[in-house]
Amino acid sequence: MVSTLIVVITAIIAFWVLVYAIFGRREEEEVEEEGVAVDLFVIMWRTKRVLGFIDRLAAKGKKFWKVYGDVGIALGFLGMAFVFYALLRTAIATIKTHGEQAGVQLVIPGLTIPLWYGLVGLAVVMIVHELSHGVVARADKLPLKSVGLVLFFIIPGAFVEPDEEELKKAPLRTRLRVYGAGSLANLLVALLALLIMNFALTPLLQPAGIEVAGVISDSPASGVLEKGDVIVAINGTAIKTLEDFEKFINTTRPNQTIAITVLREGEEKTVTLKLGARDDDPSRPFIGIYLGQHYKSRIGHENIVFPLFFSFYWIYFLNLGIGLMNLFPLVPLDGGRMLDDVLKEYLPESIAKPIRYGVIMGGLLLLGLNLWPAIMNLAR
Repeated sequence: MVSTLIVVITAIIAFWVLVYAIFGRREEEEVEEEGVAVDLFVIMWRTKRVLGFIDRLAAKGKKFWKVYGDVGIALGFLGMAFVFYALLRTAIATIKTHGEQAGVQLVIPGLTIPLWYGLVGLAVVMIVHELSHGVVARADKLPLKSVGLVLFFIIPGAFVEPDEEELKKAPLRTRLRVYGAGSLANLLVALLALLIMNFALTPLLQPAGIEVAGVISDSPASGVLEKGDVIVAINGTAIKTLEDFEKFINTTRPNQTIAITVLREGEEKTVTLKLGARDDDPSRPFIGIYLGQHYKSRIGHENIVFPLFFSFYWIYFLNLGIGLMNLFPLVPLDGGRMLDDVLKEYLPESIAKPIRYGVIMGGLLLLGLNLWPAIMNLAR
């Protein structure tokens, strides 16, 4: 993994050297309302071509979009409290387990998540998030300057750029609507993707064995079973579900030899394995594998059904996770901007300022503790 990390870092550095060679340093002040701006590890591309579409969408139901924005406000503050609480719990667990407890996961397509499914999911996250910001802003008659794409080091993003001066002058409720609309859109898309998976795609799948998701080193399965094997039978008994597997294993005992039939790279093979004993209960058998349910399509066309299923899964997963994380009360995230504007509106600066700095310091500490296990796992 260390060599992989070195290759990735080298490729990133080479990419940015190439970018600077082609574009040079063109800061935002040098670029008009459209075009490419390149700063230190930041690329921004602005255009006005989508603004007409956003205007038309906002004009079709201004009352609806205002109610939608109000729902975003309520969801924003509820989500803010939930995310803070969840990260606090995980941070405490991380400290207690010395970094063994998983926290926030890094989202890097091709490295920490599947490349193409990750890119599709991230594209949906960015498009619906920023489109929602823009439509709600226009429904409240806030002008937009441009829309565009941004790359910060290795983190892609999209943006709708409102007129900041006009946004600052807008009533608090209008600003909160704009901030909360993005995460609301992400969570609604996550819900829609979940419904499609559960009611349209999952019925097309049927259990077809147990997939070996990993093999524990120095276990009975080490050198016998391989990651990716699909167990379809044990001692001639068909195994289709996790329940089938568990039921059969409960009939065995330590030191018993069993014959496991697996599908390995499309070929059926039978291997023999001598069961071990569990450390916590020597009377129970131990194999030493991580299990996952394997499926096949009821209607065939697996080259279509499975890519669809996994596309919607990652759309669901990324919209839910990123949509909630965006509500974390830390500027420049939307949750941070919501909290900051409320503090400025209702508290004197002498009180709001220390609260703001306290939230920032606490937020950075929580994020650091949650990212610690993910960074350590990536470096291993």
